[in-house]
Amino acid sequence: MKRRDKIATGFRLPELTYRVWKVWRRNFDVFMKTWKVNFFPPLLEPIFYLVAFGFGLANFVSNIGLPYTQFVASALVAISVMNSSFFECTYGSFVRMYYQKTFDGIIATPVSVEEVIAGELLWGATRSMISSTIVLGVIAAFGLISSPLFILVLPIAFLGGLMFSSIGMCFTAIAPNIDFFNYPAFLFITPMLLLSNTFFPLSYFPSALQNFAIAVLPLVHQVSLTRGLVLGNIEPLTLLSIIWIGAVTLFFFILSINMMKRRLIK
Repeated sequence: MKRRDKIATGFRLPELTYRVWKVWRRNFDVFMKTWKVNFFPPLLEPIFYLVAFGFGLANFVSNIGLPYTQFVASALVAISVMNSSFFECTYGSFVRMYYQKTFDGIIATPVSVEEVIAGELLWGATRSMISSTIVLGVIAAFGLISSPLFILVLPIAFLGGLMFSSIGMCFTAIAPNIDFFNYPAFLFITPMLLLSNTFFPLSYFPSALQNFAIAVLPLVHQVSLTRGLVLGNIEPLTLLSIIWIGAVTLFFFILSINMMKRRLIK
């Protein structure tokens, strides 16, 4: 076993090289071979939401400072970032690790365990950027983008995607089987979907729940940044979300690599 792959005690920085991109490239090539399957879900899902909420619920929601359809549209971009990256690095990574034995095959080359996981995380972030680009195209077609700053959503999507990928990989590191992911899907992703300033303003909720969401739920900050860039409404407090996402991303990026290394190296 390679010396750099020995299990180190404690929480340590991973040792990464250019080989990380070899893992990323492998996942990208597979994605391109099945691009039709990967393209249509992020294209159709926001259309369904916009039609349902735009025509079905918009007339019942008022006093939020902007048309409700615009409010929801910007949130859909952030939701696509969360879903695509989180599920890529939970279900997708588990399948490659456990069923396809892809990780074992890659680790047999000069690529280390740390580099395999880092490549997976970067690919999850890339998936989120691809999905957000598709959703941005949809809401642009509906005329729901009102600021040229929307182009900055893409790097924010990559950063947020890296955050959700890293969080998802931590669950993968402790998953005994693929059914385990029902727990984070329903106990982590679903609450964020409903309580993160997505379909209803966070100000509608009790102050205790607002403070909890801002302090704990990553999607709140992703939505805040995305909505500000799509609508051209950047506030000083919105910029704090970049710091929050950056700090959480760095922590879980390192943690997830350490946890997966402990799982993969016996």
